[in-house]
Amino acid sequence: MNSFAILTDTTLCTGCEACVAACKQTYGLGKDQPRRWKRSIDDLSSTRHTTILRLPGGLNVRQQCRHCQQPACASACIVGALRKTPEGPVVYDPKRCMGCRYCMVACPFGIPRYDWESAAPTIRKCSMCYERLTGGAAMPACIESCPQKATIFGSLDEMRKVAHDRLGANPRYVQKVYGEKEIGGTSVLYISDRPLDFLGWKADMGDTPLPALTWAAMSKVPGTAVGVGALATAVYWIIGRRMRMQALALAEAPGVESKGSEDGASSSKQ
Repeated sequence: MNSFAILTDTTLCTGCEACVAACKQTYGLGKDQPRRWKRSIDDLSSTRHTTILRLPGGLNVRQQCRHCQQPACASACIVGALRKTPEGPVVYDPKRCMGCRYCMVACPFGIPRYDWESAAPTIRKCSMCYERLTGGAAMPACIESCPQKATIFGSLDEMRKVAHDRLGANPRYVQKVYGEKEIGGTSVLYISDRPLDFLGWKADMGDTPLPALTWAAMSKVPGTAVGVGALATAVYWIIGRRMRMQALALAEAPGVESKGSEDGASSSKQ
């Protein structure tokens, strides 16, 4: 199956935030709130799964989950709360999540956000409207709402072709399809007339998928957990044994029994 993909052309984005509004309405995300841990009100958050970054020179860039082909967030999740679907989106199951937030550390683009304001917090991020797509919708709500078609939707092969066609037709573009190869490729592609390093597309990122690196560390978690548990059990047993031995030694110390007898005799005389 040829999975779905999104192509964002930053040269067409006017910063209208119609995509943001559509996402909020679809998922009932509510009004953005100023929080001390947010860099700005329009930063990605539990109430904003996609956003528009406004940079000097009139550059507007949409930011969202990249839906990596081999997502580091999913490989770092030890309970399988995040997974890559055959359709393309990387989806999240809050019922499985244990709140470790390893996914937030593993993501090279800094996308997942934690719902700090909730009494039962979960991870929040774009799902590429997975429920809509599998329910028969033609495209995600954000794509449908874009008046300038700055962000479009289709098969991964189709979006790659459109991107390369635009690069070839206009030399003002940076001659690179962001997300085509980096870290194994992503399902959200970008083309732009300016470098997009600030979105996490670093020059030294490489094409090797990150799960190979995250697994090297995560594969040691079970053994480490068992080792720490065994050590804690041993320490508990040793300390408990020492306390029992001390109590026994005090009970058998000379004078302890006689003192008790004298106290009893004095009480009987009274």
